[in-house]
Amino acid sequence: MDPVGLAIAILGGAVSAFLAGTGSAIGIATAAQTANGVLSEDPSKFGRVLILVAMPGTQGIYGLLGTFLVLMKLGFFGGETVGLTMWQGWQIFFAALPVAIAGLFSAIHQGKTSAAGVELTAKRPEAMVQGIIHSALVETYAIFGLLATILILNGIQVG
Repeated sequence: MDPVGLAIAILGGAVSAFLAGTGSAIGIATAAQTANGVLSEDPSKFGRVLILVAMPGTQGIYGLLGTFLVLMKLGFFGGETVGLTMWQGWQIFFAALPVAIAGLFSAIHQGKTSAAGVELTAKRPEAMVQGIIHSALVETYAIFGLLATILILNGIQVG
């Protein structure tokens, strides 16, 4: 058992939440800036644009889920942490990267796509669903990152 291995694994979980959460914050800010411009002209569109503004926030949730999965793998919620070698710590660290990196970049780009959807909704309110669909397509890759993290973590033997 190596305390450095445990520290490396915990760092992987932290990176998962940090990067995906950072991407969500940037993505939401991007979409919200555009939405605020639209709302300054027509406040009645708040409900329509709110959905598009909120969409990039899901990657932060996926990153947080990645963190919980790492902590569960380490036994943090069962009362006693597992012993890890340094190699196992690195395995867990790298297993957390797909959701972290996919979450970071997809949230940023989903924010840009959502901002365009807000502009579309401002000009053609009946086309809002199309803007949501385009934004959701970007999110698919964050889901793939989460799935990769889950599958890789499940393949790592600890304890």
